[in-house]
Amino acid sequence: MAGKTKTNTTSKGKAKADKTTAAKAVVAPKAEGAAKKAEGAKPAKKAEGAKPAKKTPAYDANAIQFLEGVDHVRKRPGMYIGGLNKEGLHHLVWEILDNAVDEVINGYATEITVELDTDHQGISIVDNGRGIPVDMHPQLKMPAVVAVYTKLGAGGKFDKDSYKHSGGLHGVGAAVANALSAELVVEVWRDGGRWKQRFVQGVPVGKLEKLGASRGSGTKVHLRPDATMFPKIAFDPQVLRERLEAKSYLHRGLKIVFLDPKGPSGPTREEFQHAQGIVDYLGKLVQVRGTPAVHPGFFTCERNDEPKLEVALAWTESTDDVTYSFVNGVPTTDGGTHEQGFRNALGRALRAYIQAHKLEPKGVPVTLEDMREGMVTILSTYVLEPQFQSQTKNRLNNPEVVTQVEGVLRPALEQWLHENRSVAEAIVARVIASARARMASRAASQKISRKNATSGRLNLPGKLADCASTDPRRSELFIVEGDSAGGSAKMGRDRQTQAILPLRGKVLNAEQASLSKVLENEELGNVVKALGCGIGKDFEIQRLRYGKIILLMDADSDGHHIATLLLTFFYRYMRELINRGHVYLAQPPLYRVDVGKETHWVADDAALQRLLKDQKRGKPEIQRFKGLGEMMPETLKSTTLDPKKRQLIQVSIGDPLATDRTISDLMGKDAGARYQFIMERASEADALDV
Repeated sequence: MAGKTKTNTTSKGKAKADKTTAAKAVVAPKAEGAAKKAEGAKPAKKAEGAKPAKKTPAYDANAIQFLEGVDHVRKRPGMYIGGLNKEGLHHLVWEILDNAVDEVINGYATEITVELDTDHQGISIVDNGRGIPVDMHPQLKMPAVVAVYTKLGAGGKFDKDSYKHSGGLHGVGAAVANALSAELVVEVWRDGGRWKQRFVQGVPVGKLEKLGASRGSGTKVHLRPDATMFPKIAFDPQVLRERLEAKSYLHRGLKIVFLDPKGPSGPTREEFQHAQGIVDYLGKLVQVRGTPAVHPGFFTCERNDEPKLEVALAWTESTDDVTYSFVNGVPTTDGGTHEQGFRNALGRALRAYIQAHKLEPKGVPVTLEDMREGMVTILSTYVLEPQFQSQTKNRLNNPEVVTQVEGVLRPALEQWLHENRSVAEAIVARVIASARARMASRAASQKISRKNATSGRLNLPGKLADCASTDPRRSELFIVEGDSAGGSAKMGRDRQTQAILPLRGKVLNAEQASLSKVLENEELGNVVKALGCGIGKDFEIQRLRYGKIILLMDADSDGHHIATLLLTFFYRYMRELINRGHVYLAQPPLYRVDVGKETHWVADDAALQRLLKDQKRGKPEIQRFKGLGEMMPETLKSTTLDPKKRQLIQVSIGDPLATDRTISDLMGKDAGARYQFIMERASEADALDV
């Protein structure tokens, strides 16, 4: 969960709020509440003698539109970058960055510099590679550099002569970034000269210009995203920094320089370069997660033949596992066939070792899930012809990679275990302990299930005001802060589809507690019972009772803290709820502002100041709500509960590494990480609620 993510949503009602809160660490915005047509409205009867309805336009060849290149990207941007949100905005940078990294992968570049504009609305990326060709393309009759930035499918990565391995392989990334930019300027120096080409909204302005003589070679791209396409343009230095640092780990020896002229305390310059590559990366990840490894030394495997492969892994004391996988230097957050090959290798190598040394526990079957518990893995592979699921390249689909990766890793891991007996025994002990804990947890779960079956009803918490609907697609659960707010919510809800579960005070911090403590906690236990889908290894999404789980807390720092504690719990023990889009943050107002006959509902102090600044006439009357319980049920309904008027923010996980790091820093036991976080961002705080 990112420490601070700014989001924008809109509503057709008068409520309008700033969506930035400390609790929105993993959120990506998804506004809800467009007015629906009235159900059951009968069509008007046709008057006698009325003229016949106008004919529908003919569906013939004239109805088929053809959008080429830039026009198609601007018409359907989500197809190329996933959306026009924060992730889509940064995807423009990743496309240009991946082209620079491809020069590094293939041995033509050693350094990349990334520099933000002062307003953080533009960015430059420079590499010392070969430079994009500037000579005339024989078929397209235009300079090759112009073709690369204007023609979808124009690139040097379709054969293996120019690039053996490549992350940017579809030939559309540069053109997409250009099409969605208000301005993009590319400078190339090669063959003793320096050239410059400017584009506006993907269209070349003027001809390729030769600036003069130059030494060396390389490419510089400066882009500013188009404000007519993106609702908010602000590159996040932390998001950029984490991606650049990851790139430096993946490519040993690569030097990346990051320049931010508007850092927290002035201009900043950071260098990323790691001689040990992913081994250094794994060490940092284990340290960041705050759960020490259960064995000395990490397993590493490197192969330079096809498929080129690097793996580093360790078992820790954590109760979850995490895999960071990459294909040709591109993070594959949704996994794919390379991860499947890794899992196959892990399971078979560990089983072979356990059987060879007769370490099988009696009466306790060991599963792959037990073997993976606590693992932190970095898997980086290079594929000649990668088949990604989409242009965003989140998942690898090459079926042959499963056996290729397994064929390399299985014997290497098995040999490492046999050669490091003390390490292997510590790992096996960790695996068996996980298996026993799983069996005990399942037995307890089955005991509860049998008890519920005997009683003939669900074991629901007593404070839950359930809804009448049993269809998860229609049902919503509001988790509310306090009995007073719960009372208002119960009176203002739609009893047919909306359930209310009030919580008492701040819940347990799941980041600092063991699973047994989490299971013993009454408030979190009530959440688990209400949802009905289990927890941890017994989690089954099919049993989920509510399609929307909405955190409804006071619009103050305490409310944000409680929401953060609940998000931490969901992230660590019920992450599938977030991955499948079931978790939301409600946006209750903090202020009511009456100006004449108009009423405005305002979420926080910043939004209040903007509203007051925009008011030209009339004296505003301001009412601040101390909490949700102070609102009349009808007010809470119209501003926060009613699907036609409310605003919800859907919780999602953007960068898994950044999310894990932020949760560990802000919610873990190490107070030093929190102190550093606060000090680095102290200048951003307008006021503190102490």
